[in-house]
Amino acid sequence: MPTVQPLPPPRRPSIKAGFMTVTPDNVPGDPRFFVTQGPFGLEQLAQCSGAELRKAADGTETSTPFTGIAPLQSATRGQVSFLDNRRYLPLLEGTGAGAVIVAPAFADKVPPHAAVLVSKAPYQAWARIASLFYPPPPVRPGIHPSAVIGTGCEIDPTAAIGAFTVVGDGVRIGAGADIGSHVSIGGGVEIGARCRIGAHAALSHALLGERVTLLPGARIGQDGFGFAVTPEGFESVPQLGRVILEDGVEIGANSTVDRGSIRDTVIGAGSRLDNLVQIGHNARLGRCCIVVSQAGISGSTELGDFVTVAAQAGLIGHIKIGARARIGAQCGVMSDVEAGADVIGSPAMPFREFFRNVAFLRRMARKTTQDGGREKAEKA
Repeated sequence: MPTVQPLPPPRRPSIKAGFMTVTPDNVPGDPRFFVTQGPFGLEQLAQCSGAELRKAADGTETSTPFTGIAPLQSATRGQVSFLDNRRYLPLLEGTGAGAVIVAPAFADKVPPHAAVLVSKAPYQAWARIASLFYPPPPVRPGIHPSAVIGTGCEIDPTAAIGAFTVVGDGVRIGAGADIGSHVSIGGGVEIGARCRIGAHAALSHALLGERVTLLPGARIGQDGFGFAVTPEGFESVPQLGRVILEDGVEIGANSTVDRGSIRDTVIGAGSRLDNLVQIGHNARLGRCCIVVSQAGISGSTELGDFVTVAAQAGLIGHIKIGARARIGAQCGVMSDVEAGADVIGSPAMPFREFFRNVAFLRRMARKTTQDGGREKAEKA
């Protein structure tokens, strides 16, 4: 990696709004909230992103360091932008950016004054360059005086424990972990290296791998929804499993992952859960699954690798979803889904079948309306 020098705060037009100073929302990286690095040269940006560098077509000097990123419509010569969708070609043609990341098919559409960073995966290259300019905030090692630490804990000296956090007995926290304020960590929990735990998160009965991220308010390891139905009412069943979050898992704000009843609830390496997601006890997600906001996965359901569950979908318990299947938004899944299948609707059905049914119902509705209109005309 190149040597990094602190970047001075960018000069931004601002608007006074009472006691606030509001900078335009099309200029990312407000230094009040984000760590900023740079400036960087084109060669450094190409190396970081893995893109092929092509100098500006009109021979414009591009040795001036770049200070940040910006959208196509507002970028200036000292900023990098990108295009990953043909719909925005008019913005590309009029951009003032000094460098643009594009797919090979759009390289000749970049204005002649701008350098071209050609990538087969422009959005990935953009993510890498954005992370270069705006990295995560550094961990500030140490335990806040207001934190409560139980007995027998193993906390790496490079980890950070925030204000009013409570750490139970026998907890292990790895190198470079960053625990926010007001976090509750139950006894025996293990948190791997470079994990980031947001404010007000709560963990119990859980083992976290490395680089796990929990956004604020996440709840990990609480009782699963398990009870026996009796003539007199309900009788709770002890929930004796754990939650295993493998390396690189990210859990969104206010999402919940119940611990298992007998076996463990497992979220596979690299998986991403959005905000407000519910994972039931004994559920198992494979590697790199995506579960979008307000979706719910019931107990003992298993997802293969690279499964996508869209927003507000609901999966009943004890079913299996094959690898790389895609579950559409608001889908009601009541049976197994084959690997690679795309389903939508409630009950879930293949995409094509669903939209054929929708088209048929529309035709029937139009026909009914037309027939009703003729009957009224004849009676009149």
